[in-house]
Amino acid sequence: MDTDLYDEFGNYIGPELDSDDEDDLDELRDVEDHVQDEAGDDDDEGGEGDAEDEPGTMEVVLHEDKKYYPTAEEVYGPEVETVVQEEDTQPLTEPIIKPIRRKKFRMMEQELPSTVYDMEYLADLMDNPELIRNVTLCGHLHHGKSSFVDTLVEQTHPEIRKHLERDLRYTDTLFTEQERGLSIKSTPVTLVLPDSKGKSFLFNVMDTPGHVNYSDEVTAAFRLSDGIVLFIDAAEGVMLNTERLVKHAVQERLAITICINKIDRLMLELKLPPTDAYYKLRHIVDEVNGLLSLYSDSEVGMMVSPLLGNVCFASSQYGLCFTLGSFAKLYADCHEGINFQEFAKRLWGDIYFNAKTRKFSKKPLASNSQRSFVEFILEPLYKIFSQVVGDVDVTLPATLEELGVHLTKEEQKINIRPLLRLVCRRFFGDFTGLVDMCVQHVPSPVIGAQAKVQHTYTGNLDNALGDGMLFCDPDAPLMCHSTKMYSTDDGVQFHAFGRVLSGTLAAGQDVRVLGENYTLEDDEDSRICTVGRLWVSVARYQVEVSRVPAGNWVLIEGVDQPIVKTATITDPSGSDEAQIFRPLKFNTASVIKIAVEPVNPSELPKMLDGLRKVNKSYPLLTTKVEESGEHVVLGTGELYLDCVMHDLRKMYSEIDIKVADPVVSFCETVVETSSLKCFAETPNKKNKITMIAEPLEKGLAEDIENEVVHITWNRKKLGEFFQTKYDWDLLAARSIWAFGPDSTGPNILVDDTLPSEVDKTLLGSVKDSIVQGFQWGTREGPLCDEPIRNVKFKILDAVIAGEPLHRGGGQIIPTARRVVYSAFLMATPRLMEPYYFVEVQAPADCVSAVYTVLARRRGHVTQDAPIPGSPLYTIKAFIPAIDSFGFETDLRTHTQGQAFCLSVFHHWQIVPGDPLDKSIMIRPLEPQPAPHLAREFMVKTRRRKGLSEDVSINKFFDDPMLLELAKQDVMFNYPI
Repeated sequence: MDTDLYDEFGNYIGPELDSDDEDDLDELRDVEDHVQDEAGDDDDEGGEGDAEDEPGTMEVVLHEDKKYYPTAEEVYGPEVETVVQEEDTQPLTEPIIKPIRRKKFRMMEQELPSTVYDMEYLADLMDNPELIRNVTLCGHLHHGKSSFVDTLVEQTHPEIRKHLERDLRYTDTLFTEQERGLSIKSTPVTLVLPDSKGKSFLFNVMDTPGHVNYSDEVTAAFRLSDGIVLFIDAAEGVMLNTERLVKHAVQERLAITICINKIDRLMLELKLPPTDAYYKLRHIVDEVNGLLSLYSDSEVGMMVSPLLGNVCFASSQYGLCFTLGSFAKLYADCHEGINFQEFAKRLWGDIYFNAKTRKFSKKPLASNSQRSFVEFILEPLYKIFSQVVGDVDVTLPATLEELGVHLTKEEQKINIRPLLRLVCRRFFGDFTGLVDMCVQHVPSPVIGAQAKVQHTYTGNLDNALGDGMLFCDPDAPLMCHSTKMYSTDDGVQFHAFGRVLSGTLAAGQDVRVLGENYTLEDDEDSRICTVGRLWVSVARYQVEVSRVPAGNWVLIEGVDQPIVKTATITDPSGSDEAQIFRPLKFNTASVIKIAVEPVNPSELPKMLDGLRKVNKSYPLLTTKVEESGEHVVLGTGELYLDCVMHDLRKMYSEIDIKVADPVVSFCETVVETSSLKCFAETPNKKNKITMIAEPLEKGLAEDIENEVVHITWNRKKLGEFFQTKYDWDLLAARSIWAFGPDSTGPNILVDDTLPSEVDKTLLGSVKDSIVQGFQWGTREGPLCDEPIRNVKFKILDAVIAGEPLHRGGGQIIPTARRVVYSAFLMATPRLMEPYYFVEVQAPADCVSAVYTVLARRRGHVTQDAPIPGSPLYTIKAFIPAIDSFGFETDLRTHTQGQAFCLSVFHHWQIVPGDPLDKSIMIRPLEPQPAPHLAREFMVKTRRRKGLSEDVSINKFFDDPMLLELAKQDVMFNYPI
């Protein structure tokens, strides 16, 4: 290398060199100029060239105008909307444009599964109400209702089969139901089922929850049904909810049939000999009959018996179901010449078969003679079970050949349970026994219409509407009763579920939806809606139909907006005489309260929308806003409210919600008669009302609530009831003005004034105002704004202004309320709390632990007895609802998980102690002794509601009344 050409740093300092690159660049420039000239020529033809607009290469460009990246328009094209998010306005964890997330809360079939009948045939059967049966399957928790429906679904859907060891639970469509392992919602299933003669019937079956907390779902199902099948576990027998459901079904005037389920447990679990198993089954039937005779009013009395055909025996686990008739038919199919109906009549009770004479007798031939039920039904069953469980390889194939059941080599190798299920299904065939039972004992919509409509319709039946409903006429004006709302898969909207009682409901039709508050005088609660699509619901899939005639159940789209709980759907025009169906009458009450609020206050509207939706979803749920502004949700129990909160958080509002500790509703009552006559003057000093308060007779409040007595009865009938049952004198019995706080409220207002002292015509003119004041007062009492209960208010004197102007509602109503309060406070007021009835099942060695847990929570045991034919005990007890929170967990902890309990609201009971005793000091965070409880509950409830700490009487007493009190010296206990 020549060193003179480079300096010491290696830089070139020699003469200039000709570069090959420059020659190449010159050539490139020449080509570019040539191309631009040609392009320029083209542009000149079309117009001015754009060359001038382009910035020069040497131009100075400001910093903010520099362009480093292409614009969004250049990248995505002119048609695409782009969103530019400012820095820090959105957290990095959230995408600028969220992907669409499909919400799904239910398991649904993607397409219609294949069935053993055509869907067209099902639709045709809907036009024949004589061939329809509307049935509710109900029973205690885990007595096998959902499993039973599974077997019906498997019978009619060849492709739907349960996995070997897992239950199908086809009607538990919600994911929460699958996770919790119990039904939460009533689920309708419509199937075509054949009877023993092969005749097909359309069965609308409602699978209902067995947990007592969800008995509101059962009530909604009862309203749509004509009869029930009551499921009873053969091993557990009649349980808490079984008893309640019998009573409820009798009140709803439904046909009652029973299915003794899980009979396999008698053999495989309890290992009872056949004779003992018969006694166990007979004991269950006798217990149900005892309940029916207890609850039914009619002289004839309802009765269930296998001989009448309204009892069937089943095992959902192993797919068998039979009545005496269907089992006798199995014999008749094998042996010719047997009259199976006559044979079935001799298969229950103390009847014995004489093998020598081949006749039945009522006396046993020998001491070890078997009853016919044991000999002809239980022993063959035991033999099949024992051979499948015990001698699969040795004797089973031969036995099955005799029975006409053929198994392949592969089928013989499967596990015991699936094999037993297979053998039973092949031997017993379809569930024709159940179909026969329902067809005979549950009336069709045509026959049952009269009882159903008379019991549920509030209006007059002597018109075209009434005739249409009584005869279930598909051509009459439309009347449809909706009792349930089912949310869509994504929880966005609801579909109403109801029963068409007359007329035909068509898709796309305009209808008038009448709410629960609609009356002919006040038609505000009605809305015209357009029906969307209509479906027949089969749990996990829906069959769309264009019209639904009278007698059927239907799922309706598009009418959910105005409906809250129940609704009456009728024709939009000419329905001026249409009235509503009665709101549901539940057999329990919502007494547990929780207050809810969103974690982020700006999300309150979302929570309110969620509360509205959850209110539609649960029949017995109540939501209200207290005066303090807190949102309160009332439910039947802890599990119920847990499910409500899950739906509110996850399905309907999708926000974080804070929940206050649960509390209970209270009631206020009196235990003595007012110590003096209480009076109040109206603000204009022209009217004066005098009243006293006293407790009602025992049992009267419950009679009013259960509608044993109605305020709408005429005076004579009402007077007779109170005279004969409660020993009222004739004058008082005929002077009853009202029940409060509503027509079935547990308080009574009586006019006890004499015509010689009071102008009755003037008093009559303000009767409505006084009643309104009384009902307002009893709705929220003076102690802590809770309803008053079990109190009789007597009007003793009334001075009413002659001028109508001076006795308006604005004067009288608040005064009547004030005098109700003052009479109440003078009659030794007390608080009442709800009590739960608890049924605990536990092994004998855990009974003492149950007593301990109950005693710690102010509970007391009323009965403990062994369950016949099983190693368990049943303990029945009462526990205050406010002390029941966490009781179940506590119980399980103390019994190592062996005890199982269910609790349900039973009655109201007075809280110990005087709520107005000011000498009681309530120390924070300390449990109070029993006599201090009433005071504690009252003060804390008042604080929570934002009321003043104590009841101040000068709110409710006029100055003259205060002077009167001072004279009588009864003021020492009351703060002014």
